[in-house]
Amino acid sequence: MSANAFVDNAKVMAKGQITIPKDVRDVLGVSSGDRVTFIVEGNTVRIVNSAVYAMQILQQEMAGEAERAGLSTEDDVMALVSELRNEDEKV
Repeated sequence: MSANAFVDNAKVMAKGQITIPKDVRDVLGVSSGDRVTFIVEGNTVRIVNSAVYAMQILQQEMAGEAERAGLSTEDDVMALVSELRNEDEKV
């Protein structure tokens, strides 16, 4: 186990509910009303902050898209943004 790893547990209640221990909520960055995602891989389950997980998935899906679109420098990106803004003003 790594230096920042720890073990905690929670009791499963009659309706299948658990309370996520505070130290785990702190690590996940979740509080009341936030959502968590359960990722099941075989007999292992990971619990992650849903917002963070969604952003990670989006980043994975977008990886390499800038290069494929020919945007290799910050100047390329700024030129595209400027072009798109000019098109919006014309409409």
